[in-house]
Amino acid sequence: MGKKITVQDLLNNTHLEVVSGGDYLDRPIVTEDISRPGLEMTGYFNYYAPERIQLMGITETSFASRMSHDELMMVARKMMRPETPVFVVSTGRQLPPEFMQVAKEEKIPVLSTELTSSKILSNMTYFLSGQLAERQSVHGVLVDIYGLGVLITGDSGVGKSETALELVQRGHRLIADDRVDVYAQDEERLVGEPPVILRNLMELRGVGIIDVLNLFGAGAVRSHATIAFNLHLAKWQDDQKVDRLGNGEEVTRIQGVDLPRFVLPVQTGRNLAVLIETAAKNFRAKKMGFDATETFNNNLNHLIEENSEHENN
Repeated sequence: MGKKITVQDLLNNTHLEVVSGGDYLDRPIVTEDISRPGLEMTGYFNYYAPERIQLMGITETSFASRMSHDELMMVARKMMRPETPVFVVSTGRQLPPEFMQVAKEEKIPVLSTELTSSKILSNMTYFLSGQLAERQSVHGVLVDIYGLGVLITGDSGVGKSETALELVQRGHRLIADDRVDVYAQDEERLVGEPPVILRNLMELRGVGIIDVLNLFGAGAVRSHATIAFNLHLAKWQDDQKVDRLGNGEEVTRIQGVDLPRFVLPVQTGRNLAVLIETAAKNFRAKKMGFDATETFNNNLNHLIEENSEHENN
């Protein structure tokens, strides 16, 4: 489930100021959709969505200045419903006195900003989409490695938390341990964050729960991160088929988004932290167009061609 957020949360996370209704900032926001009520200002309410944030900009306020008192009162009473969370006014504009009066009567907050409508709309949409998106709980550890969010999964007891601790000691940052709340930022990006109860905490068998922020400082933790790929730690088996060339990339689907997945066999003597660091570097290099597997294949093909020419001669 997505988080429950209020107008106060919106105020705390965007460039908005309270104009009126400061006592009613606990009103809930239930949708990330935001309305620009231009048609409603003309009296057309067939498809009005009162549960949305209502954003008034230059167009709406300019149109309102040409309306009569009775027209403004009629429109204001139709727009301001019990489920309407807040009115936001952009570009330093002001709501008509009639709107302010009805907002006070209906206990609906009015917020304002000097930002343009497009900018504040973008800011609010980004915040709301992240907060209200459906969450999926994934058992694993999320670490920021060289700016890449790496979701480390594996069987219980395989060493995920211990490996994450070593990564933190090597200068990387912990986002979540044991459980990662994952949501889709859009059709291509997944974001992971810790549950509130586990924020900055890590469980180590034999040691107990530690506070990473307290022990290693603010630079050792992050509140969230976009997930670049999933690295699955699998216990080594003698008959296990292992990808030797690195061209066997798998995909796991979370929240409707395909996430690259790699399997790393766990065996005594393997330094998992160093291997995961290298996997992150290699992943970034591939994204930049440097593929070692492709280089190897090209070299191999070139060698085969040379040997074939030599045999023909």
